[in-house]
Amino acid sequence: MKHDASATDGDQTQTIGENAYRRIRTDIIFGRLAPGQKLKLDRLRDAYGASISTLREILNRLSSESLVIAEGQRGFEVAPVSVENLKQIAELRLLLESHALVLSFAGGDMEWEGRVVAAHHKLATLEQRMQGGDRSQTEVWKRYDWEFHQALISACGSAVLMETHAGVFDKYLRYQMIALSFRGEIAAEEHRILRECAISRDAEQARAVLIRHVQGGVEHALATGTIR
Repeated sequence: MKHDASATDGDQTQTIGENAYRRIRTDIIFGRLAPGQKLKLDRLRDAYGASISTLREILNRLSSESLVIAEGQRGFEVAPVSVENLKQIAELRLLLESHALVLSFAGGDMEWEGRVVAAHHKLATLEQRMQGGDRSQTEVWKRYDWEFHQALISACGSAVLMETHAGVFDKYLRYQMIALSFRGEIAAEEHRILRECAISRDAEQARAVLIRHVQGGVEHALATGTIR
């Protein structure tokens, strides 16, 4: 078979670009690239190993996700944060997740229950450590938080709903990381109740707990004074 060098080069470029996209996106969500920070293409090239043209494509893609602001000739910067934006993101998350919970609880089987229990076990373990004062794995904790809430709605039957929720959850998570917001035992108990509601298929109670959970997270993040 003839080796197609151009196709191979294209695949490699695509892989480099996708890896750089994921890394930059993660660094924005976890606050390593701070709100309002200017994104200089030459510095990004050195940090992420992608070409200037690829980086422009990545930053425009992140701009479409509202994680980056494109400033025309002035370049790009990390999207700023605000109290109003956090409230809007939280409201949208509640709308999507509440609807998905009802569908997932109705459609979930034993494999789904297993995913929920396993995801909760990892999250609860990290939350217990953090309540004991260990904050060395904050990013792992938030990844497990994301995995648990995704597991809860994973039987909703809609890939579009799952994908949309994941994007909104990432933006909500970004605010939590900026504020370093951890509500300790209260949040851990809410997660435990959500797990039990999933097993018993109590969607009504789960929705009520979810509302308290998200609203409490917003109030706690704002109380830190880091978001204005």
